Formats: sequence, structure tokens, C-alpha cells
Amino acid sequence: MFKNILVATDMVTGVDAPVLTAFDLAGQYQAGLTVLHVLESAAKDNRKQVKHYKTGDDITVSPGYLARVENELHDIYTGALTKSSRVKVTLRTGFPWKEILGVARDVDTDLIILGPHSGQAEQKGVVRVAGKIGSTVQEVIARENCPVMIINKTLSKEKLKFRKIIVGIDFSMSCECALCFSVKLSRNFSAILYPFFMIPIPPYPKYTRSHYTADKDALKQKLQDFCDIYLDGTDHEYKIWGGGLPHEEVLNCARKTDADLIILGSHTKMSTGKWYAGSVVEHVSFKADCPVLTVNDPNALKKWDDIKLPASNGETPMDRSIHLFHA
Repeated sequence: MFKNILVATDMVTGVDAPVLTAFDLAGQYQAGLTVLHVLESAAKDNRKQVKHYKTGDDITVSPGYLARVENELHDIYTGALTKSSRVKVTLRTGFPWKEILGVARDVDTDLIILGPHSGQAEQKGVVRVAGKIGSTVQEVIARENCPVMIINKTLSKEKLKFRKIIVGIDFSMSCECALCFSVKLSRNFSAILYPFFMIPIPPYPKYTRSHYTADKDALKQKLQDFCDIYLDGTDHEYKIWGGGLPHEEVLNCARKTDADLIILGSHTKMSTGKWYAGSVVEHVSFKADCPVLTVNDPNALKKWDDIKLPASNGETPMDRSIHLFHA
């Protein structure tokens, strides 16, 4: 399914969980793997001025320094590198998100793997804001031309078989694309797919149990109308829960089903057409124990000819979200 995987890391002196995951996935798919390290800049106006990976001193990039960094990465991942001839270590200078997208285009990447934050946040004095992913991940998701997988921690190979997959549904175009991709993965892994929707519950007594029951029944039919065109032949089970915060309920559902993967659609500002992660993607990616994969629009899925994509007439898709609150 994946022919070329790209993983980016800012760590040189330690093992990075996204890189280990990328090695395992690449081995599982017999895919090519590019390990990208973008050198940390020491000056905004000169990206050739970088921080030395060991001393932290400001230096000018030289061929000798690049060779030392590459050798260091090879030493760290020597076991994984020797198992495959299709692994390439690439070094770049520049803005990390720009270099990630540039390399992704150069190697015709099918999947980008990132950590939610800098792997060296503490060393760099970066404050991780609870519920927020880093700026590099945000910028990549905003401009992605392929799915992006966010990895929080090292996972066992068994968990990377993706036997149980949750896909968040909010009836938007991006979530419809996420559904299309989740069906492809589910069939590939012989997995069970859980399309998930949270019914927002206003305070009682304005919203009663009878209201909730009526909304749940109506939503189940809407979910079937929305999803069934893609789910034919896929083992699936709808998850419809009430709650107040969608990201918390997605995480709860992942825990209770022991999910191996969460797939979410990113969002778009219709006035500009620019994609952005959205609060649910940010919070889930920050907290999830399993990988979180994001998809935005059909353009991110064109590499797979056998994925059934939402119909598109070239116009900006309308927001098809449903509103279940009673008056």
C-alpha cells in the first residue's frame, strides 16, 4: 500500500519514536524509507548558520559537519538500517516544514510520519502547550499532499498491524476522505473499522434522555447514508456516543476498543480554502497512545487508484455537518 515513507526527526543523539515506527512500517510494506533531519537554524536570516548537535554552538554548515551528523544517525539506527537497502538518510537546512514537504515531493511520498512536538523540546527550552501539536506538524498538515501520521511513543510491531481502526466522522469533506482512506487500510489489514460520531449534549433539563435517544436514532441513519457507500465489504461497527468534548470521546473510544489507529480529517476555512489541523486533531494527536493519521482532501489520496473518493466537481465543498440540538 505504501511505496515511499518519509519520517522527519530533529534528534541526532538519541532514538526517536517516529523513526522506529517508520522503520517497522517500511519493513512491513517493503517500502522505501527516507529519514529526514533538518538542521536546527541558529539565525532567522541565514539558514546555513546552525546549532551544533552536541555542543549547541553556532556554526556554519560544512560538508564535513553534514557527514558527521549523517554518521551519527547511522550509528543510532544501525540495526534498522542494515536490515533494509531501501533506507536513505537525508539532511537539509531551512524551515523544517518546508523541507519536509519538499523532500516528500522529491521522493513521491505516500505517508509522512512525525512526532507531535520537537523531540528535543526540553533541551531547546520549548514549552509544550497541553493539547497543542507543534508548529511544524501544523504547517505540514495545512499543506499536506499525502496522509500524515503522528506518533507519540514507540509501539510494538503487533500494534502496527492496525487490527482496530477508529475514524472520526463529522460529515465534512475532509472526514469523508478520511473514511475513504480508513476503508482502504481496514481491508488491507483485515481490520474492524469503527466510524465514530459524538452527539453533543447540552445541559439538562433542556436536553433530556428522550431527546438523546431520538437524536441517536436519527444519527445512526445519517451515518449509514453517509458511510455505507464506502463500507460495503468492510467489517465495521458504528460508535455513537454522547459527550461534551469530541477529542475526549475519541480518546475514550480508542481506549475502550483498544484501537491501534485513529484516522481524522483536518479542516478548512471555506473562505480561503486553506487547510488547518483543527482542535480535535490537535488534542487527539497530543494525547493518543496509538498513531493518529490525518487526511484533508481527495488530492491527498490520488496515489491510490483503488480508493473510492468523494465526488468532486471542482467547487469548494459545502459544510455538510449536521446539527442535532433540539430547539
